[in-house]
Amino acid sequence: MSEAEFVYGINPAFELMKAKRREITRIFLSESAKKNPRVARIEELCKKRQIPYEWKEKGQLIQMCDSRDNQGVVVYCSPYPYAPSREMGQTSRILLLDNLEDPQNVGAILRSAEIFGFSEVFLPLKGTPGVYPSVVKASAGATEHLTIAQDRNANQYLKLAKERGYQIAALDGAGKVELDELAANAPEKLMLVIGGEDKGVGQFILNEADYVVRLPQKGRVNSLNASVAAGVAMYALRNA
Repeated sequence: MSEAEFVYGINPAFELMKAKRREITRIFLSESAKKNPRVARIEELCKKRQIPYEWKEKGQLIQMCDSRDNQGVVVYCSPYPYAPSREMGQTSRILLLDNLEDPQNVGAILRSAEIFGFSEVFLPLKGTPGVYPSVVKASAGATEHLTIAQDRNANQYLKLAKERGYQIAALDGAGKVELDELAANAPEKLMLVIGGEDKGVGQFILNEADYVVRLPQKGRVNSLNASVAAGVAMYALRNA
């Protein structure tokens, strides 16, 4: 198994085993977490599915995955199975992340994407992290149930989506269209673009978007966290 990696966390471990998209070589469990019922459940699943597992000291797990946030579970598995973008466009809702640099935000957004039906996701080759173990952890394992591509830049993804008949909605604080307005008349095929908190959505995409959307605000704080704004938008624009 080439380029194997250590994915960590209880929820990611469960979702890896549930999705069955990655080859799991071995699961490592912390001896200090033996009394945790969810860790015990992972041991049961390993026995049932004949997945090799080992009990290790807490420090050994930290060294393996380079994170103290492993919750006593580390999975040694094959890399994330990205999809070719040319094969995507099979769903009514697509998500594009542009200039999002924080893995925690990316993971949180992917978790919301899986929940609200944005099951196809475009990640640009530059400016946005891939599906790293830290992203998997932040997504609570939701990455394992999404179809994610990372083989083009953001502008190329936009052109591809338009070729496939999608209208483009870019989230921006200076947008001219309120989210509620778009949600009331949302097109059948829609790609939602979420930008980072610093750079935001790129200017080319803002120029080419069918809708530049803002979230109505009543408070005094300038803006929402990117992952929170993304969750609100995906909930409103989900295809019910």
